[in-house]
Amino acid sequence: MNHGNMALTSHDRIRRSRLYVPGNQPEKILKAKNYSPDCIILDLEDAIPFMDKEKARVIVRNALRVVDFQGIERMVRINSSDIGLKDLEYIIPQNVHVVLVPKVESADQIKKIEITINEIKTACGREDDIFIIPIIESARGVLNALKIAESSPNIIGLTIGLEDYTLDLGVRRTKAGDESFFARSMILHAAKAVGIQALDSVHVNFTDEKSLRKSVRKSIALGFVGIGCIHPNQIIPIHEEFFPSKKEILNAKAIIQGFDLALENGKGVFEHHGKMIDVPTVDKARNIIKLANVYRSMDD
Repeated sequence: MNHGNMALTSHDRIRRSRLYVPGNQPEKILKAKNYSPDCIILDLEDAIPFMDKEKARVIVRNALRVVDFQGIERMVRINSSDIGLKDLEYIIPQNVHVVLVPKVESADQIKKIEITINEIKTACGREDDIFIIPIIESARGVLNALKIAESSPNIIGLTIGLEDYTLDLGVRRTKAGDESFFARSMILHAAKAVGIQALDSVHVNFTDEKSLRKSVRKSIALGFVGIGCIHPNQIIPIHEEFFPSKKEILNAKAIIQGFDLALENGKGVFEHHGKMIDVPTVDKARNIIKLANVYRSMDD
């Protein structure tokens, strides 16, 4: 392992945008950091034809060894089943931060992956944490979402693959997303119940910025903290939509100031624009200000 190229990540780091990059295309891997996504996903699964799997493993391994990703979190989506176990042999000794495990339907799948990760870590002398994000892509996986989320302390988020999920259901994926609302809600609640991040699927029409922004706003309203990207052009709109609006920031500041004044007067609630404000609303306001400051520092 190239210890000199190691860079740590954290359980709760910001993951608004996760850019998928085909693992068999080194020129795209080298360019990916220039678009400043929060995370780069080097893909060994769906983007790679079967005959190119070995080639992609070598390219991804070498990229993790030598490419300077400039602090961007490094993720790899492995293949499902035993092919994915082979992928781990190439990436775990290198500087991968997060392993994305596709088509997860049970906790046992994650436990098997984790055993293999730990065996490889021990063999190569790696001691830092390697996180896991299960990708849920079937009805069975959705119904087992909580058990999956609880299956490992190294799971930092849950996400859903809507193309495979809608295929499993035998329905079309639509812009409105009504066909996936139950599944996304299950993913979201499982993640929140365990204290990990809920990360939404990709928006497949990368040429339609208007529908992307609408989709991101809907994801944020539901409680997701990140979106997958299949094209670099999606990154800036996603980051802009996650940034609180001026109206939201001004309102949050007014709520915090009003609450502080109420406390000085011995009150635990106060009226703001015709609504009674108490501690949970104030906490939400503080979170808006905190996120605005974090996002601003990341994007400057």
